[in-house]
Formats: sequence, C-alpha cells, structure tokens
Amino acid sequence: MAKDLYHDLVKELLIADGWTITHDPLLLSFGVRKVYADLGAERIIAAEKGEKKIAVEVKSFVGLSAIEDLEKALGQWRIYKHILKRKDKKRILFFALRSEAFYEIFSDAFGDMIRSEENLNFIVFDPNKKEIVRWLRAKN
Repeated sequence: MAKDLYHDLVKELLIADGWTITHDPLLLSFGVRKVYADLGAERIIAAEKGEKKIAVEVKSFVGLSAIEDLEKALGQWRIYKHILKRKDKKRILFFALRSEAFYEIFSDAFGDMIRSEENLNFIVFDPNKKEIVRWLRAKN
C-alpha cells in the first residue's frame, strides 16, 4: 500500500495541532474485507471530558483529471463511512487535501453540490507553509 504524496506532512500537521496518531494506517474491516484509511488520530478534549477520534484519508489530486481523482476518492469515502457507521460511530472521517486542490475542486457550484450531498469533512492544508488552513465539517 503506497502512501500519499502528503501523508507524512499531514501526520506532522495533526501532531502539531494536538492530535495523537493512533493508527498509521487505520485498518477498517468488515467481514473478511479489509481497507485502510491513511491515519487514525485522537485528541483529549478537556472541556468535554472526553475524546475526539478521527480517521483521515490524505488526497493529493495530482492526476491528469481532478474529476477522475474525485471519483476514486468518493468511492473510498463511501466505503470508509459505511464501515465506520457500523464499527466505530464516534470516529469522524476527514479528507486531508492541500488548499490548492480544495479550492480548485470545491469552490464552485459543482464542488458545493458534492460536498453537501456526500457530507464531506475536510482538513485543508498548505504544503508550502506547512500548516492546516481550515477544518471544515459537513452539516449532517
């Protein structure tokens, strides 16, 4: 299983943001089938006296077609969401996407439709500045 181009950077950024990486990769299995999200992480939330858990799928979107990259990513998103819904309901799934790709794909009416219909969550990062730019949660 090959790591995404920005896998290690996203891992570093999550750690810098206060997350503990618990899985690299995160095994998501159902029956005899096994798939892997790139990262699993958690953070203790003192104000809530609990913990927040996330699964992160890192995407570069550097292929010849952003739409083809999106189609593949959405397939992974759906599979991971279905498994998490049955096996780990408290873990929230995020795509980690570099800011340039995020704005290229998700800043128009088409992107808005996909984001809202699929209930996508994003960690948007700037690979040049090596920082997380935005966390975006779906309104579900």
